Amino acid sequence: MKLSKNEKLALYERMLTVRAFEEKAGELFKQNLIPGFIHLSIGEEASSVGTCSALRPDDYVASTHRGHGHLIAKGADTARMFAELLARRVGYCKGKGGSMHIADFSLGILGANGVVGGGFPITVGAGLSIKLRKTDQVAVVFFGDGAANRGTFHEAANMAAAFKLPVLFVCENNFYASTTPSSHTLAGGSVAERAKGYGMPGVAVDGNDLLAVRQAVEEAVARARKGEGPSIVENQTYRYRGHFEGDPQKYRTSDEIESHKGKKDPIARFKAHLAKSAGLTASKDEEIRARVASLIEDSVRFAMEAPLPRPEEALEDLYVNA
Repeated sequence: MKLSKNEKLALYERMLTVRAFEEKAGELFKQNLIPGFIHLSIGEEASSVGTCSALRPDDYVASTHRGHGHLIAKGADTARMFAELLARRVGYCKGKGGSMHIADFSLGILGANGVVGGGFPITVGAGLSIKLRKTDQVAVVFFGDGAANRGTFHEAANMAAAFKLPVLFVCENNFYASTTPSSHTLAGGSVAERAKGYGMPGVAVDGNDLLAVRQAVEEAVARARKGEGPSIVENQTYRYRGHFEGDPQKYRTSDEIESHKGKKDPIARFKAHLAKSAGLTASKDEEIRARVASLIEDSVRFAMEAPLPRPEEALEDLYVNA
């Protein structure tokens, strides 16, 4: 589907929001204000925004431990997200889930997941639900190149293909499974190529090109809505930060990171495209960035001023009332 100038500018603003959120999260973590670990996807914004921009509000998304971008791209509220990261009562999971476990069923967000490969069975279950209810929704699971080597990936791909479920497998291949280069562990060299083993389409795209990501996802989503089954889209991208905040990153060089920032940055590339195709001027760019900065500032203030959970609330939400 062809995007209007305003739609493109909105996607640009969404990418800027994802990056600004994560940069601020990194700052808060360094100040010891965020408990636990956080995993940032700075550099991967085109994958999350490009993918979710091709979905409807009622479509489902299952995220990963590196999921802030997916959630924001699907429409999550940054204030409630910061509140969750800061363990506040008004967070998405009442301050009990933290960075890796944010969910909002009203937005179709089935949850981020701290277990590598944990989103596969959840998404296949959602896909089966769609088929049984006979709607034309789609269920998307994000995962990394490392998760593609987990058993749950193959089990989910087989079941989704066997039952022609409306499931889209979106691999964010940033070429490192934690600290291990995918070139050392990914047989065949491509996650998308594995689709052939399950009789489904698979395509690898430049994951730092928002429009390329969106086009590939649109095609896979259209196929799923028509009842033609699952697909794999492999977004080949790159994360600028370590596997987790505090990662010494001895497995790669600073020159490699800087090379990706300088030549392949998804936001800079889309900005250049918008300058040519959507009339993005320097003043308009400043206006958008100021709006994003204000949103993040307000969101952090909301979270910092929110109360912590009461001790007795630790016993709530453990069971579902029959």
